[in-house]
Amino acid sequence: MSLRAYRPITALALGAGLALSTFASGALAQDDLSGDLVFWSSFTQGPRAEYMQRMADKFTAAHPNVKISIETFSWNEFNTKWTTGLAAGQVPDISTALPNQVVEMIDVGALVPVDDVIDAIGRDRFAASALLEGQKDGNSYSLPVYSHAQVMWYRKDLLDAKGLAVPTTWAELRDAAIALNDPPNVYGLSVPLGTNDFMGTRYLNYYVQSAGSALIDASGRADLTSPAAIEGINFWVDLYKQVSPQGSINYNVLDQATLFYQGKTAFDFNSGFHIGGVAANTPDLLDDFAAAPLPRLKAGDPIYGGETANIALVAWAVGKHQAAAKAFLESLYEDADYIEFIHSVPGGMLPALSDISQQPAYQDNDLLKQFASSVAVIEQVIPLGSAIGMEDGPKIQAGIITSQAVIEQMFQDIILNGTPVETAAQAAEDKLNELFVAAGAVFTD
Repeated sequence: MSLRAYRPITALALGAGLALSTFASGALAQDDLSGDLVFWSSFTQGPRAEYMQRMADKFTAAHPNVKISIETFSWNEFNTKWTTGLAAGQVPDISTALPNQVVEMIDVGALVPVDDVIDAIGRDRFAASALLEGQKDGNSYSLPVYSHAQVMWYRKDLLDAKGLAVPTTWAELRDAAIALNDPPNVYGLSVPLGTNDFMGTRYLNYYVQSAGSALIDASGRADLTSPAAIEGINFWVDLYKQVSPQGSINYNVLDQATLFYQGKTAFDFNSGFHIGGVAANTPDLLDDFAAAPLPRLKAGDPIYGGETANIALVAWAVGKHQAAAKAFLESLYEDADYIEFIHSVPGGMLPALSDISQQPAYQDNDLLKQFASSVAVIEQVIPLGSAIGMEDGPKIQAGIITSQAVIEQMFQDIILNGTPVETAAQAAEDKLNELFVAAGAVFTD
């Protein structure tokens, strides 16, 4: 199924093989676990991929009748893989998943509840908001494995050279980005609008959230024509024209991040993954950048979340060895091993277990110590945000608004074709609402 041609898969099409299984907690104590498990992982980078393989090896050494095969896919590849393979039953026993993907998986009956695993680990150790994103009808279908949130990253050295303060409002950000713009050496800010990612949606969401609004309104409809949305669209179009590299109209998240990693942008928006990115690309800049909360409309406005991602692990209903699958998931949260996993991307992956960050073993990391103030900013906003479109809880619309590039196409239409903002926004809003209805969304008035 194309990422850009959304077609809902009905539960009926999945067949009888998706019957739910039960599982008794405390599976790690069992000595009779068996089965060949397939784990689809989107932890493709070296340290995280190597960690997962070590954990699989450790588990199978303890349970010799279990075999775990790990297959890695990028997030976009994974999205295509599961949506095309689901009807044929060609999906794994367990996998990673993004919050919006979890909602779609729940909607088509593809997952089994994991409340037993959550309770075995300790339900009160997880943030209630993170668990909520994977819940339906009183059941939990996802295990948050780490969290991160979007913040504003800035170059301290460039601001100091111009005698500028760290922006706290959108107007201050615009003025500072213009003042620091010195292409091709440094761009004040890059505005990424490529249709193979949802960065345009992400950036518009920041602005709309700062106004106390949302891209999906309380009725479940897309709302791109509110005063906040129109103002936000104009803001990003203007900044694109004034300070952004022209090529950013086709940027995805990696293109965007790489520019900052190379010291080519004065400001950027991303999670704590930027710490590792700069460390790997331009370590001489590590002392020159830091994080601040997302800009607000007015300096006195409260700090808000903008966007929080709770990356999840899930168990698939087609799996024939549920006990072994869930026992392996539970094993990933043993404190010492879990801290090692979180340390594979210091500051980028923040613990999903609330007590881990207070443990000396977790705190004993050089990058976490160096970026303590920036990590504190991220930790502050994580509980204030949600996945895009899920401010009021899980909904199928959230996956559509971030996967169909409708907002990115809207931005490109405005910039490349000169379509008036209000006209393009109304067309995009109508298209999204049509997609919502096609996917089975029911609007409340």
